[in-house]
Amino acid sequence: MKTYTLNLSMDELEKRTGKDYLITKKFLKPDAPEYTSLADGDKEALKHLVKAANILEIINMQLDNEDNLPFKEFLEAEIKKGNKQAELTKILFDAQKGINAIDSMSQPIYLAKEVPGRAGKGVYPSDLSKEEFHSILTKMLLDGKSDDVRKILTQRSVVERVGDELIGIDYIDKFKEDFAKMADELEKASETSRNEDFNEYLKLQAKALRVADPMLDAEADKKWATLQDTPLEFTITRENYADEMTGTVIENAALKALLDENRITPIPKDFLGGRVGIVNKKGTEALMAIKKYLPTLAKNMPYNDEYEQNIKPDEDTKQTMVDVDMVQAAGDVGEYRGGITLAENLPNDDKLSLTIGGGRRNVYHRQIRFISDMKKLQERLDEILDKEQHQYYLDEADHWFTIGHENAHSLGPKKGNETLGKYRNIIEENKADMGSLAFVDLLTELGMYTEEQRKQIIVTTMADNFLKSKPTLSQAHRVRTVMQNKYFADRGAYDIIDGKIHVNIDKVVPIAKEMLAEIVRIQIDGDFKKAEKYVLDNFVWTDNMEFIAQKLQKINKTLNGRLETELADKLAEE
Repeated sequence: MKTYTLNLSMDELEKRTGKDYLITKKFLKPDAPEYTSLADGDKEALKHLVKAANILEIINMQLDNEDNLPFKEFLEAEIKKGNKQAELTKILFDAQKGINAIDSMSQPIYLAKEVPGRAGKGVYPSDLSKEEFHSILTKMLLDGKSDDVRKILTQRSVVERVGDELIGIDYIDKFKEDFAKMADELEKASETSRNEDFNEYLKLQAKALRVADPMLDAEADKKWATLQDTPLEFTITRENYADEMTGTVIENAALKALLDENRITPIPKDFLGGRVGIVNKKGTEALMAIKKYLPTLAKNMPYNDEYEQNIKPDEDTKQTMVDVDMVQAAGDVGEYRGGITLAENLPNDDKLSLTIGGGRRNVYHRQIRFISDMKKLQERLDEILDKEQHQYYLDEADHWFTIGHENAHSLGPKKGNETLGKYRNIIEENKADMGSLAFVDLLTELGMYTEEQRKQIIVTTMADNFLKSKPTLSQAHRVRTVMQNKYFADRGAYDIIDGKIHVNIDKVVPIAKEMLAEIVRIQIDGDFKKAEKYVLDNFVWTDNMEFIAQKLQKINKTLNGRLETELADKLAEE
C-alpha cells in the first residue's frame, strides 16, 4: 500500500471540520415524503441509480487525480489504527471528493505533502509539463500522426505515455470494467422504473457505457434532453472546467498553426458526475414559466444575425427543465470545492448530441440552494447592504437569477469557443450571468416578473456579487463575478455609501446589456488574445471589493462544505 504524509496539522483540521467552518448540505433522508410516496418500482430503480452514481464517483476520482484512490485506502488503514489526524483528513477528502481542492477563500487544500496540484489532473501523466506536452504534440504532428493527436485532444480521452510519445485512450476503454458495472445498474433500474421515457434513456445510456462510441453518448444525451415528466432524475454530467492543460495548446502559436492545418480542435477533458434525484413537480411547474419567452430572448441577443443559437426564434424550443429533490451528487457534480453546483444546463456546446438535432436540459438542485441559516443571512445584509434596500433582497430571487443564467447558456453562439483556450469557460459563464440580468426588464414587460420581483432580482444579484476573497484564474465561476463587479462599479451600477452597498437599480440592466454585447462579440470572433485582454482588464480586485470581503469574512467563516446523503447511503447498502 502506498503511504503518504498528511499535510494539514491537527489544529488546521480541527478548525476546518468544526461547525463554524464546515457547511453541510442535507439531501433527502429515508423518511422524506418525496421518497416514501414513490411507487415501489421507482424506489427499487432509485437504489440502482444510486449504485451507478457511486461507481461513477470511483471512476471520476481517477480522472481527477491518480493518487485519490491510494490516498483513500491509506486514510482508511490509518483510521483503523486510531490515527485522529487521518480521521479528520478523511472528512475533508470525502467532502471535496479528492486529495486536492480549493476552499471558499480560494486557498488550495493539499491533503498530502507528496501530491501537489496538477494542471493535467489525472487525465494527463503526472510528470508532464506544459512545455513537454506542446513539444510532443508538435513532433507528432510533424511526423504525420494527426489522428493520434486528435485522440489526445478530445474531451473523452485519458492521456498516457508510450515511449517518447503520448496516446489518448477513450475513458470507456480505460475504465471498461467499472463502466460495465454501471451499465448493469442502469439496466436493472430500467426494469422497475414506471416511466417508459426514462427507461428508454437508461437503456441508451447503459449501451453507451459499454462501447467507446461518442455517437452512443449522443443518442443517450438526445433522449435525456427530452425528459420532462419523469418521477426520477439520473444524469451523467460531463463538464470540463477542471482541465487546465488541454487549452494551453492555443497559447503556442506554432502548435496552434499545426492543429489548424490538420483541422484538430482541442477540447478540454470531461470530468464525470452522477446526479440522482426525485423530480419536484411544483418546483418544475415554476421553472417552466420562462420557456415560452425563450424564443423572444433569442431574438434579442446581441449580434443574433451572425450565428446559430440552440434556441431558434422560429422553432419549437428544445429545452426541458426540472427541479429536483436531491438524493445523490457523486463525482464532479458533488465535489464541494470552494462551492457546489446549484444547477446545470447540459449537454454543453462541445457535445455531439447538439449536432444531431438534440436539445438541452436544465436541472436545478433544491437542497443545495436552500438557505440553512436565515440569521446569518440577515447579519450579512446588515453589514454590507443599504438598509433601505433590504426590502428588495430575497433569497428566492437568487434562484430566479439562476434560472435566467442556465437558460442564457442556450442563447448566443452555438459553438464551443475552444479557440478562447483557458478563458473559454470564464467568458461563457460571464455571458450566462449577463444574459440573465440583461433580460430582466424585458421579462418584466412581458409579464414574467412583477416590478417588485424585478427590483428583487437586481438588488439580490448585485449584493451577492461580492466575494469573501479574490479567486484564482482557474475558478471560472468566481473570476467572472469579479469581472462583473468591476464593470458595474466603473459604470455606476452601485456605490459604497457609509460602508454599505447601494444599488442604482435602473442602471444595472443597461450596463448588463453592454457587457453581454461585448462578451458575445468575443465569442463570435473567437480570438484568444481579445479574450485574454478582456478578462485581465476586468478581473481586478478593487479596494471596495476587499473592504466588503473583510466584512463578509467576519460573518461567514465557512471554508469547506460537505454533503449529507442519508437516503443514498441506505440505498447503496441494500
